[in-house]
This record gives sequence, structure tokens and C-alpha cells, in this order.
Amino acid sequence: MADSVRLVEVAPRDGLQNETRQVATADKIALVDRLSRTGLRSIEATSFVSPRWVPQLADAAAVMAGIERAPGIAYPVLVPNEQGYRRARAAGATEVAVFTAASEAFNRANIHAGIDESIERFRPVLALAAADGVRVRGYVSTVLGCPYQGEVPIADVVRVAGRLHALGCYEVSLGDTIGVGTPGKARAMLRAVAQEVPVQALAVHFHDTYGQALANILACLEAGVRVVDAAVAGTGGCPYAKGASGNVASEDVVYMLHGMGMDTGIDLGALAATGRWLAALLGRDTGSRAGKALGPA
Repeated sequence: MADSVRLVEVAPRDGLQNETRQVATADKIALVDRLSRTGLRSIEATSFVSPRWVPQLADAAAVMAGIERAPGIAYPVLVPNEQGYRRARAAGATEVAVFTAASEAFNRANIHAGIDESIERFRPVLALAAADGVRVRGYVSTVLGCPYQGEVPIADVVRVAGRLHALGCYEVSLGDTIGVGTPGKARAMLRAVAQEVPVQALAVHFHDTYGQALANILACLEAGVRVVDAAVAGTGGCPYAKGASGNVASEDVVYMLHGMGMDTGIDLGALAATGRWLAALLGRDTGSRAGKALGPA
């Protein structure tokens, strides 16, 4: 499996958005700039969702103004609708991401809209983005389970992912939001979606609630996916899923990929150092086993 994998680093957005203690704008900027020096080529910088719903990222425009954008690195930002898109563009965003869920119940709890309504909100975003030359990434949450309805039919995941791709999302990230997936289920889900959306346009996004994230990523790599979302130091969580832990740690994913002979272009030592810095900033141990092992004795 000697191949290359693109890692999408989501700690500055998905990793920080649920922190209860406010993270200073300067520290968010420092995090993105540190990540920019690790070899990453895609760093989700922040979110232009209403500060009313995501107060931790209310400083999105200031973060975008403060980061040093390095050549060859994409800095996508999350937008919920046309208003969020316009705010993001005013802040200089050149790539955005939209998000919905495969579970109707989760979507209503998370963004206060049904799946169909949320997708209708994206139509003007995709139209404006096409006119502006802005790339749009799509997220589908709860692809392997929902905290409200439990099992999520694979057919629903396929339908929602297909609609996002048909609207114009260049890539669709499939998220196990509450971390309940296991390798066989993850592989089956990916293969089903790949019948509707080319696997080259798919990414996977796993949380590590039951310690299955790396195994699930490996199963999906074996099924052909080559884009993986992860968060340095294993930061993140889900406010709508009791007990859900953070995202899979970027350091652990890179360690596994390099051990398999797969190229990421990432300096694992620099990434691990960034993870330890972030964990110390947040007042906790790093959630990365590789980060701990590669740290000072």
C-alpha cells in the first residue's frame, strides 16, 4: 500500500469549538501557524457559524486576519449558509466547508433544520462559490450512528453524500461523530457511498470514543480512501453526544501511515511537538499516544 494520503487537520475548528475555557485569539493563530510548518497541506482554520451557537469561534475573522498563509496550503473554514459564506469571504477565505448529517434527528439538534432544509441552504453557497472560484468541501455527520436515533441506515448516508457531491462539493467527508463505528461497518459504509460518489472524492473523519478510530481508518484505506481528517492532540468532541471523545489524533494517524510506507509529506516530530504545545495550552495531557512517545523523556 505504498501510496500517499492527504491529512485534513481540523483541530483549529473541530478541536477547539467545544472547549469550555475560552482560547485566546492569539493562541488560535499560533496553532494554525505552527501547523503550517509541519508539512500539512490542508488546515481547517475556523468556523463562520453564528457565534450564538459556537461562541468559542466568535473571533473567526480575527483569526483569518492574523494567520500567516503559506503557499500551497489550503485553509478551509466552516460555513452554515449564505450569510456565513459572505462573512468568510469578507475575511479572505478561499475554501469553505458545509455540513449536514445522515440522521434527521441529529441534524435538528445540531443545526435546527432537517436534512433537506440544510441542503437547500447550501445551494446559494455553492452558486456563489462557483462564481467566486472558491472550493467547497462537504461534511456528513453520524454516518455510523446517532445519539438520538441509534443506527443510521447506510442508504441515508449514501443519499446525503451523493446530494452534496451533486451540488458541487469537490470532496465529502464521512464522519463517525460519536465514535461508535467498527472496521467492518466503516468499510461497508464507505464502499456503499463509493457506489454513488467516486472514492477519490471521499474522506473519512473518525472520533475515538471506543478506541476504534485507527482501525476504522485502516479499513477505509484498504477500501481505497486517501483523505483522512484528524485533530492534533486528539482534541474535539461532540456537545450532542454524551461521552463522545475527541477526534482521532493526527500524530497517531501519521505514525500509522508512515509505518505502512505511505507518504503524507508531514514532519511527525514537528506535528507531535505542536500537539504537546496545544495540550499544555488547554491544560491537559495530549490525547496522542505517538505524541507522548515522541516527547521528552
